[in-house]
Formats: sequence, C-alpha cells, structure tokens
Amino acid sequence: MPGISKKDLFEFCETFVTDRIARIRKNMVDIQEALTSETKSSAGDKHETGRAMLQLEREKLGNQLAQAEEMKQVLARVRLQENTEIIGLGSCTITSKGNYFLAISAGVFTNKDVSVFCISVGTPIGKLLLGKSIGEVIIFNGEKIEILKIE
Repeated sequence: MPGISKKDLFEFCETFVTDRIARIRKNMVDIQEALTSETKSSAGDKHETGRAMLQLEREKLGNQLAQAEEMKQVLARVRLQENTEIIGLGSCTITSKGNYFLAISAGVFTNKDVSVFCISVGTPIGKLLLGKSIGEVIIFNGEKIEILKIE
C-alpha cells in the first residue's frame, strides 16, 4: 500500500489502545476521589443516590478497562513480518471497496490519499474477510467486494 506500512497501522492501533486505557484509568481515579471526598450531608437520600451513581460509573469504567486490556492482548498477537496468502490477524487487505487492517477496531488511519480501516476480526466485515484469499469475493451489505491484495 503506497505510503502506509503495517508497522504504521500497528502503531496507530497501539496508540489508540494506550490512550484509551490512560483515559479510563484517569476517570476511575477521578471517581474514586469523588467517592472518598464526598461527606455525608443532611440530605441523606440525595447523598446515597450520588454515591450509587458514582459506583455504577466506576463499574462501567471497569468493564471498559477490561475491554481495552483485551484489545491490547489482541495486538500482542499480531505478527507484522508475516505476509500470508490467506487473511488473518495482522493482515492488511486491499479490496475493491476499501482497505482493511485486521487487528482491533481503532477507526480509520489516513495518510495522504490512502485510508485504511483498522478493524477487529470480530466485526461483521472482519468475519467475512477472515480466511479469504486474493481474488475471492465477499458480499457485505448487499455489495460484492473483491479481495485484490493481502499484505
């Protein structure tokens, strides 16, 4: 792919996960500080509701952190040196409808004129691409998509 290497795509995904983990941890610290600094007020029910909301938010952040850590583990299994004829984890795939890097769902990497969707193998299109080879056609949202190149 002109101007974009698998290493660039991997680093984009790595930065995405690292930033996400840092943001979640910061929010968890902020919530913990709010929980410990909140003192019992005369409006007892209001106080308890506020604490319960903070607890729920902390629980939600814990789940998000677990998902982000899982993404980090998936990235650790990506082998950049391997070029295969069959699409798998770490494959950069050029199709008739777009370019895909199968690793984690991290959004679109853009460099000059080329855009690559960084997707998980668990996404609908990721599942369709997995195990395919050059020349094969998949049907996604009613459209035929031909696999042109695998890096």
